Amino acid sequence: MSETPRKEIIQRPKRWSATRKMEIVIRYLRGESIDNLSREIGIAASHIEEWHQRALKGITLSLKDREYDPLQKNLDLAKKRIGELSMEVELFREKSKKQGVFWGGKW
Repeated sequence: MSETPRKEIIQRPKRWSATRKMEIVIRYLRGESIDNLSREIGIAASHIEEWHQRALKGITLSLKDREYDPLQKNLDLAKKRIGELSMEVELFREKSKKQGVFWGGKW
């Protein structure tokens, strides 16, 4: 009996880790054919392309993010002050309603 060579069966994981996806996307970015990658790892090329698009979007977002925005501190302080003033106005309106004083605006 002659033995025929057996092909090794590669079992695909049911769930791909972020690290494994990143390795595959990096290979794709380095110029490996999406068809060859798809055949090698046993998933549809559309999945690899989706991972690739998500990776590019993540890179873009991370590069747009500013570590320290000097205007953000001023904006946060202004929003806090607006909140404080809004609460103060609301308290004055409630007090004037209880005292029967028309303070202007709608009731």
